[in-house]
Amino acid sequence: MLQLRQWRDRLLLQEDLNFLLTNRVPRQALTRLMGRFSKIRHPWVCRLSIAAWRLFTELDLSEARKKNFDSLHDCFTRELTPGARQIDPDPQVLSSPCDGIVGASGQVTAGEVIQAKGFPYRIQDLFGDPVRAAPFLNGTYITLRLTSSMYHRFHAPGDGLIEHVSYLSGDTWNVNPIALQRVERLFCRNERAVIRMCLPDGTPLALVPVAAILVASIRLHFLNVLLHLRWPGPNEIPCAKAVSKGEELGWFEHGSTIILFAPPGFTLAPGIESGTRIRMGQALMRFPDQHPR
Repeated sequence: MLQLRQWRDRLLLQEDLNFLLTNRVPRQALTRLMGRFSKIRHPWVCRLSIAAWRLFTELDLSEARKKNFDSLHDCFTRELTPGARQIDPDPQVLSSPCDGIVGASGQVTAGEVIQAKGFPYRIQDLFGDPVRAAPFLNGTYITLRLTSSMYHRFHAPGDGLIEHVSYLSGDTWNVNPIALQRVERLFCRNERAVIRMCLPDGTPLALVPVAAILVASIRLHFLNVLLHLRWPGPNEIPCAKAVSKGEELGWFEHGSTIILFAPPGFTLAPGIESGTRIRMGQALMRFPDQHPR
């Protein structure tokens, strides 16, 4: 098993091969096929699929609420045991909406943020509309990448009201670091949802879950819909859902990326830097000093 993992790691570190295997393929067809396959409810299919999954990832199911899964999809979207994640109680902190690895982060400058070194993109292209992006000009953003083996559900970063969801269909490029360094404006090309919410004092926030190859489906509980590549609409969905900090909002059906945007004045919490592994509920951003307590 150790030799197999070492061979796997050497293979995946070959950037050209990694990019070819995960991008120069019929991405959308494979994604739809994976969606159907993952929902097959058969014990042997499920067990063999999870065993194969373990060969290529550091899959840890010790925190899973269920110990026996009905399908691969059931395992992908698993709940955790109560208490497995602690929500930072500080009212002056936004907590991480998900488990993830910190990617690019910092200040929105001239309407642009960084995807990877040398690869900026405009937030109005990500949001699909300059009006939606306007509150976050000169604000703060952070990119959180979920690997396939991580906990795939995402949660509210603070108390507030979810006001609107914009669904933007698109491609299914891989969102791993290799692809981010090669495909310009990747997040703006992929399928995504822009979830706009406001804090109790009206401060706007935006969560942008971005789908990827094998994972072009986003479940949002407060809309009771599954957004996917063949979603017939509507693509602009108003809502008025009050949420509490740490409340579950939905899930990806595999693993991908969430980008959180806050307006000017917010700062990253201490210890949050590129490459850091973070858990849902951990302190992510701090409110401005003058923000009402």
